[in-house]
Amino acid sequence: MSPIPRRTLLKAAAATGAAAPWGWVPGHGTAQAAAPGAAGAGDAPVTVRWLESGGLGAAPGSTFGVPWPKGAHADGTSFALAAADGTEVPVQTWPTAYWPDGSLKWTAHAVGPEAAGGERFTLTAGTPAAASRRVTVTETDRRITVDTGTITAVVPKDGEKLVASVIRAGTKIATDGRLVLLRQDDLDDGDQGNAKWERFDGTISRATVEQRGPVRAVVRIDGKHRKGSRSWLPFCVRLYFYAGAESFRMVHTITYDGDARKDFIRGLGVRFTVPMRDAAYDRHIRIAGEGKGFLTEAVQGITGLRRDPGAAVRTAQVKGEKLPDPATWDQRVTSRLAYVPTWGDYTLAQLSADGFTLRKRTKPGHAWIPAGGGGRASGFGYVGGVSGGLSFGLRDFWQKHPAQLDVRGAAGDAAEVTLWLWSPEAQPMDLRFYHDGLGQDTYPEQLEGLNITYEDHEPGFGTPYGIARTSELMFWANAATPGADALVAQAAAVRTPPQLAASPHDLARAGVFGGLFSPVDRSTPAKARIEDQLDFLFTYYKDQVEQRRWYGFWDYGDIMHTYDEDRHQWRYDVGGYAWDNSELSPDLWLWYAYLRSGRADVFRFAEAMTRHTGEVDVYHLGQWAGLGTRHGVQHFADSAKQQRISTAVYRRPYYFLTADERVGDLMRDLVDSDETFLALDPLRKIRTEPYTPDRHALSIGFGTDWSGLAAAWLTEWERRGPKAAKAEARLRSTMETIAAQPNGFVQGTGLYDLDTGRFAVADKPVVGVSHLSAMFGLVEMCAELIDLMDMPAFTEAWLDYCRYFNATKAEQAARYGTHFGNLLLFQGHSRQDAYAAARLNDDRLAARAWQKFYRSDGYTTAMAWEKTPLEGPDVLEPGYEHLWISTNTTALFGLAAIQNLALVGDKMPG
Repeated sequence: MSPIPRRTLLKAAAATGAAAPWGWVPGHGTAQAAAPGAAGAGDAPVTVRWLESGGLGAAPGSTFGVPWPKGAHADGTSFALAAADGTEVPVQTWPTAYWPDGSLKWTAHAVGPEAAGGERFTLTAGTPAAASRRVTVTETDRRITVDTGTITAVVPKDGEKLVASVIRAGTKIATDGRLVLLRQDDLDDGDQGNAKWERFDGTISRATVEQRGPVRAVVRIDGKHRKGSRSWLPFCVRLYFYAGAESFRMVHTITYDGDARKDFIRGLGVRFTVPMRDAAYDRHIRIAGEGKGFLTEAVQGITGLRRDPGAAVRTAQVKGEKLPDPATWDQRVTSRLAYVPTWGDYTLAQLSADGFTLRKRTKPGHAWIPAGGGGRASGFGYVGGVSGGLSFGLRDFWQKHPAQLDVRGAAGDAAEVTLWLWSPEAQPMDLRFYHDGLGQDTYPEQLEGLNITYEDHEPGFGTPYGIARTSELMFWANAATPGADALVAQAAAVRTPPQLAASPHDLARAGVFGGLFSPVDRSTPAKARIEDQLDFLFTYYKDQVEQRRWYGFWDYGDIMHTYDEDRHQWRYDVGGYAWDNSELSPDLWLWYAYLRSGRADVFRFAEAMTRHTGEVDVYHLGQWAGLGTRHGVQHFADSAKQQRISTAVYRRPYYFLTADERVGDLMRDLVDSDETFLALDPLRKIRTEPYTPDRHALSIGFGTDWSGLAAAWLTEWERRGPKAAKAEARLRSTMETIAAQPNGFVQGTGLYDLDTGRFAVADKPVVGVSHLSAMFGLVEMCAELIDLMDMPAFTEAWLDYCRYFNATKAEQAARYGTHFGNLLLFQGHSRQDAYAAARLNDDRLAARAWQKFYRSDGYTTAMAWEKTPLEGPDVLEPGYEHLWISTNTTALFGLAAIQNLALVGDKMPG
């Protein structure tokens, strides 16, 4: 593996550090902004702009979220959107969260093609502009019809067709949109001659309208893949339509519910039929390669022939325009057209992150001809003719390899287009556990294994049953073959769907997420050093994804846990040191980095991680539904199934910034996840006293367990979901009974009653503090809840925990009767010192926060990492030789959080 050149890495770090798109004055943080809810703070306009340059481009529309200060806008407030030149843009608005007083906390907004002309917009309370075209939805017992004003799509409520037809101006552009699954029953390590293949088709169980316009409509389709009497591999597909758009978006989720020993997925795809009406020489194939490169061909080519039909004819075919009447061509060509082959079948296969192949043939039964290849394809194509055709694309095509695009039968009456999420030309999907258990049949043996490979193994627990994966696709119904510029724009919209976003200043001004962040601040040398280090470390991890090829259908979006200094390789094959699976909250580091900076590259990195960790690292079916899996060689391998991984706190920023319905589903599914403690005791292997899970006495920790439950309850409550009343009651009762414990949070754990939602108050004080308790969203949850609920006892219990974690052992013993034991991650916990210092205006705590931040067990300004260099002594600048995820995600998050507390920032050492 070649090293990253030092200059390249440092140059990238400097470049990304300067890439914040918002021109805000440094130092405009929460301390300078008006206090949430203050007069004039909430009714100020909010500025939104595109994350990346280029605006809306060829995408059908964009949906974005905006936060509002407490009390600023009442429920039911309407909003208007205007471009920088004052042009009013139609916008559809709906609430996504409320403050406890009933005012709007987050609103979601959708814009369609009428936003294509703007780069920056202003959102204010007011009457939205009327759209020139509206999206309308009509519904019968059997079907749902969506009309954008440009295209009409028919969605059946049962059967095997997700989309029966897509019509534009009376012409059927596509029909029979459906799901395809290829299953293989055996995988004999290279000898697959006896393997049996089966095809399953997606079968709808229900289709519902989730949104009806006027700017955006959403249809949800649920079902399973079926063949004969067997139905398996549940799917959830959402279709997104925008007013006036010629295209629509699909968000496709599958949940694995097979037997990993015999249900091998050979191919998984989305398929459409495209009617072919034009003469063969007026039919066109367009397949995107890398960047702006395209295969540009006709089904029957008339260029390059021995006889020339004429320059005008050749030029028209290359452009995708209708050819002149063949009677006007050179008749030496016209009379011999029957001898010019028609090419009906095309395949682009991306089997790795580094290479794709493209080939074609005339028809089945005849040889494939190589047609090109390259590194990383865009995952986009077009098939049709001068009277119309279908453009299609799969996002993250090469990142989530193996993927494939197929066109079949383009020379006949109808072409068949398949977007393969898992290429049938790749090795079958193998989700079997990666070792035989190594004799770890008892808890003592498993703990010994944990002590050598850091893997917490238990027979039967390394199962993929219930994990999920979401993919995003886009389709255009074109009235004619698009020109080169239009195709490039469509492919770009597939690769990076345009996203509108509020500024860091407006995000911070609203006081959301507990007010724990403020915009990037380089106003002093000390602050600038911290910002530079954050930029450097983000660039490092972004570059590691590329250098180490952390890509693939199940893997893309995650990072590795720990480095192996001897092999100069991450420990991808060593037990619990491999995939990170949200260990120590890199998700939060990334989202807070985005909230502070507004940087597009940070957003996209965090977006990919959110898609991965919320789907792949969490169970969505079975006895462990609602729990996530601790870090390991496979994302589902470890036997520790816990709330700390599935926690909604990792999904909240992406949901509220984008209103993404799938992520909303993931958080809502966690509302009842307290029930999982009946099915699985997270401490079962290390308990020293008898314990059997009981509905009225479940052992639940106040740190990694309760913070996950609280995040789901808070999200459901503020979204006013169907279980909002239960969620609020659970929040209040657990907060009250944690505060009532003899030692509050320091008590560590309590016995929880599923029926009452309360912890039993212990009859004696216990010290049960772990360095991990606050590392998985507890800080964020407590900050938010304290801001939302007037519960002084809870606030005091949390502040006590913040004050004493980093205190001396003598101070701990003086307060609690005994010290907390041998702890670590003091730098990460310096943010709790900072929080308490800011709440209490305590200069001593503020000084300790900076002392622990700069001189403890994480990043310091002058430390030597004292580890072997990653790829030799010249890889990184001295002082950065080794970057260690198991320690440094905490350091990174500490870096982001500590200086975001303005009162402590004012006391920052120079």
